[in-house]
Amino acid sequence: MLLTLTTTHRPATDLGWLLHKKPARLQTFELPFGAAHVFYLEATEERCTAALLLDVDPVGLVRRPGGAAGGGWALDQYVNDRPYVGSSFMSVAISRVLGTALGGTCKTHPQVAASAIPLSARIAAVPCRGGERFLRLLFEPLGYEVSARRRPLNERFPQWGESAVFTVELSAVVRLADLLAHLYVLVPVLDDDKHYWVGRDEVEKLLSRGGDWLPAHPLREQIAARYLKHRRSLTREALSRLADEDAPDPEAVEETHAKEEEAVEKSLSLNERRVGAILAVLRAIGARRVLDLGCGEGRLLERLLRERTFTEIVGLDVSVRALEIAKDRLKLERLAPAVRDRVRLLHGALTYRDKRLSGFDAAAVAEVIEHLDPPRLAAFERVLFEFARPGTVVLTTPNAEYNEKFADLPAGTRRHRDHRFEWTRAEFAAWANRAAGRFGYAVRFLPVGEEDARAGPPTQMAVFQLIAASDAEDGGHAAAGPERGEDGGSEIRPPEKKATTS
Repeated sequence: MLLTLTTTHRPATDLGWLLHKKPARLQTFELPFGAAHVFYLEATEERCTAALLLDVDPVGLVRRPGGAAGGGWALDQYVNDRPYVGSSFMSVAISRVLGTALGGTCKTHPQVAASAIPLSARIAAVPCRGGERFLRLLFEPLGYEVSARRRPLNERFPQWGESAVFTVELSAVVRLADLLAHLYVLVPVLDDDKHYWVGRDEVEKLLSRGGDWLPAHPLREQIAARYLKHRRSLTREALSRLADEDAPDPEAVEETHAKEEEAVEKSLSLNERRVGAILAVLRAIGARRVLDLGCGEGRLLERLLRERTFTEIVGLDVSVRALEIAKDRLKLERLAPAVRDRVRLLHGALTYRDKRLSGFDAAAVAEVIEHLDPPRLAAFERVLFEFARPGTVVLTTPNAEYNEKFADLPAGTRRHRDHRFEWTRAEFAAWANRAAGRFGYAVRFLPVGEEDARAGPPTQMAVFQLIAASDAEDGGHAAAGPERGEDGGSEIRPPEKKATTS
């Protein structure tokens, strides 16, 4: 049973500090089911790969006190796939051998431990009850690029067909502690089995390792059921505690924070300027079918609806409350049918693939990405640029350099308490250029609001334009557009208890 972890973070040998395992030597740890070996396949400044190899003793498992399982075929206690495939044994090894890394602790390199870095995990063999589709549905919402190769039952006899075992590689920019937590929970979920008694303490483990991300996962019910070996009472308890009905209403908290951000920017009329700048770009490219992702209370939708050139307008948001406000703002129930039919409001998360978002001329993403932590930002990039793939994306985000110009904003703080980051112009350009190059877009940058000679504009805008095949051959020249910002029925689904991401 083999797991490898690779990073290209510079210096890549920081991985040794994060794992608390020296690259220069092999280390072996005795476990109840056998032994675990940690060693490094490579360790250079540019690339470092650590391996966790489990040597499972199936005979020892049966012969130890309480080890023999009752019922079934007697021989399968000794002849099985446990020594070779990823299972709950891997979770035990991660906890016991890499426990400090799983906890996110590193006294020598605390900043690296707390940061998202490029990481990939490769599991040589893992059974997946549900196939590749289920595997992807588990990991892609967490921001991973998933590569899965199904293994034949026997390479020498291909006519025997394929097995239920996959070689899986997961890649993302993520904290090492988060990657290990995802593996700790989801590898047994893939296997849909546990090889020890499951009791109430397993609920605590699930909440401890999944509490930060599992409540918003679209497969949280299946994950909880499989992790807890389909014990209904434990599954109900885990899901109830994950829901945490006594917690503050996240939509109400988000609404309060949004008002605080609006108050900071009010003196500059930034919201009106952002809307005007986005409209100017959409007009210039001749867009007709437009998405507003993270549409909030519908201010941009209201302006889009006024202009007949926009024939199909779709607003999507994770907050049902915001969509209800947008519905009232647009007065949908009082509009003439011909006007009302041009707009739809959709409830959904920005980090999950959604077929309803495909085929549009343009997408507006106004003040959204700064609300996403690194794993969800990576998932959003794929949802937007790879799957929805509009012809043009108009995206705005705060310029962190301008924050010093807000008299009411204390130094070192962000404009909104829910912002996971606020980028400088250089940081924004680096992210946008990387995303554009990765997904086949050209990108240009525009200021929004009055520019300061040193701090730049209060809001920064990127305009991504899909490169056609012929353009790509010519170097991907973007279409011309405005150089400055301009000042200037419904489908609502029942609320889901998800973390707000926009």
